[in-house]
Amino acid sequence: MTDPATTLSALDLKRTANDIKLWGAELGFQQVVIGDVDLSAYRATFLRWLENGFHGAMGYMANNTDKRLYPERLQPGTIRVISVRMDYARQRGNSLAPMHRRNKAYIARYARGRDYHKLMRKRLQILACRITEAIGEFGYRAFVDSAPVLERAMAEKSGLGWIGKNTMLINRQAGSWFFLGELFTDIPLPIDPAGSEHCGSCRACLDICPTRAFIGNGQMDARRCISYLTIELRTAIPVKFRKAIGNRVFGCDDCQLVCPWNKFSTPSPEQDFSPRHGLDDADLVALFAWSEDEFLTRTEGSAIRRIGYECWQRNLAVALGNAETSDLVMTALQNKLSASSPLVAEHIKWALHQHRGAEGLAL
Repeated sequence: MTDPATTLSALDLKRTANDIKLWGAELGFQQVVIGDVDLSAYRATFLRWLENGFHGAMGYMANNTDKRLYPERLQPGTIRVISVRMDYARQRGNSLAPMHRRNKAYIARYARGRDYHKLMRKRLQILACRITEAIGEFGYRAFVDSAPVLERAMAEKSGLGWIGKNTMLINRQAGSWFFLGELFTDIPLPIDPAGSEHCGSCRACLDICPTRAFIGNGQMDARRCISYLTIELRTAIPVKFRKAIGNRVFGCDDCQLVCPWNKFSTPSPEQDFSPRHGLDDADLVALFAWSEDEFLTRTEGSAIRRIGYECWQRNLAVALGNAETSDLVMTALQNKLSASSPLVAEHIKWALHQHRGAEGLAL
């Protein structure tokens, strides 16, 4: 294997870095940055987050900690990380109005279209091939949420943005509606300067969180986060959070919707991220009526499928419990009760109780 460290001059490396950014743009990445693998500034914070148990049932976050904090141990030989940004929001506007449409399902913007994992990984592979054609064989590995990687830390330290008070990576020109991907490499490319923080005194994201998941600036107790509760958690959703979840059936965007920097975001040109099956304007009752086969068919190629049909029904039952009381909602819940799993049935009973209580009826 050719060793780029010994065959490329400083000028060649600078030219290669510029070429990589141009090729990345051609592949649909809105930004490409390059950083080193020193994550020492993030280690204490991450370990303290784990020690406090804020990762909840996400046991994988505590696995392979050394590889997460030392990228060169995850992919031996790695000395640089090429981080890429791909915007995903297909619409303008950042209104909280959809959360007040109680009979409609709110699905996080990132999950309404095609699953980004395969799309971005394929393009990162193409980028790696372009680099190989230009300089010869080199060591690399592509990641898109597929391994223990502190992607936001890597992106921040190489200038793609800054980690905001809501723990999201924020970009001055694009807000936070974007995906991240990485290409670990052994090429000693010149690195980009780190980003600087621009949240200032704003705390809109901290104040809007329905479940008070933020325990401080840049600190989140994931166990209280609606995205965690509706996506990562596979058991019963704690009763104390069910009312606050409202109509959010997959993820939550509230902290991004109120972020002032998202006024600078522009609609993504990526057609694959366009909403499928009307998931940007779907009735809760209609989604709840899906059979498991319909769920599997309509979520094919979608990030939603990863939670499975049972958790999908669980989430919808909670949202229906928060919907406007009507015969249609009551009938939908009652019709599913006897045929549901114990997990889903428990949430349906809770939902029915919300409406019967509103009607002054007994269970």
